[in-house]
Amino acid sequence: MRPIILGICAAFFFAFTFVLNRAMDLSGGSWIWSASLRYFFMVPLLLFIVGWRKGLLTLFREMKKEFHNWLLWSFIGFVLFYAPLCFASAYGPGWLIAGTWQITIISGSLLVPIFYETIQTEKGLIRIRGQIPYKGLVMSFIILIGVAIMQLEHATKLSVKDAVLCVIPILIASFAYPLGNRKMMEVCNGKLDAYQRVLGMTIASLPFWFFLSIFGYFIVGLPSKEQVAQSGLVAIFSGVFATVLFFAATDLVKGNMKKLGAVEATQSMEVLFAVAGEIIILSAPLPSAVSLFGMMLVIIGMVLHSWISARKESIKSDAVSA
Repeated sequence: MRPIILGICAAFFFAFTFVLNRAMDLSGGSWIWSASLRYFFMVPLLLFIVGWRKGLLTLFREMKKEFHNWLLWSFIGFVLFYAPLCFASAYGPGWLIAGTWQITIISGSLLVPIFYETIQTEKGLIRIRGQIPYKGLVMSFIILIGVAIMQLEHATKLSVKDAVLCVIPILIASFAYPLGNRKMMEVCNGKLDAYQRVLGMTIASLPFWFFLSIFGYFIVGLPSKEQVAQSGLVAIFSGVFATVLFFAATDLVKGNMKKLGAVEATQSMEVLFAVAGEIIILSAPLPSAVSLFGMMLVIIGMVLHSWISARKESIKSDAVSA
């Protein structure tokens, strides 16, 4: 239950990303600065946290061993995740970004076969290639149906071009985030905690953010003070709080792809939190009855997904004990 609670808390803080990124776009800020500034702000914050926890030397030692893997999977897990997400915010409201982002629930499940999971047998612990959790995947589709219903009345207001430029980048991000996260868990192999892993991935992704910011300087100029301040808030709420909570939740269930899928399913709550945030911060209209029905499906799908994953794990444990 603890990983699920941590996942829901992460979803709450992740929702700030969609609301604040949309606010920055509406005020004329470029997606380039929305993306890069977040990670620039994350570095000193995480350096302080990891340094206070006396984990910097261990982190740098582990990064030195496999720095090429840190560069690769940090680029995939952070750059190919967040840059497309910010780009999409220029072509759609926060609710659409958050709603479409829930495809990551299915994306994460489809990635399972390229990973191995550890199971207990009579001969001891063995590693086997993961199998797609089809029953959990059905529950994920329920979540996505709920998201689709919730956003149905709004989606018809977008042009085809805006819809494509909004959806395609999010699809890329939906595969990049779980892939980078899971691969870095394999690289770290339990030697680093969530704070260290997030800091390491942030540092390893910095060259790409520097390149993007230089590109942004020549294309759109420097960011406004308002965008800098809002990016700082995103860095604190989403970049530090949400990412660390989510990584901590996935660390608790690493090696178990079914439970990992359940944790990732909690991110569907971002839609509900994003809707509430847009109402409060951006004065968006209240959801209709249709949207509320969609929200109910999201919650039901998430609960069923988690319940099935926990039930199957319990049955497996009973079988091993017998």
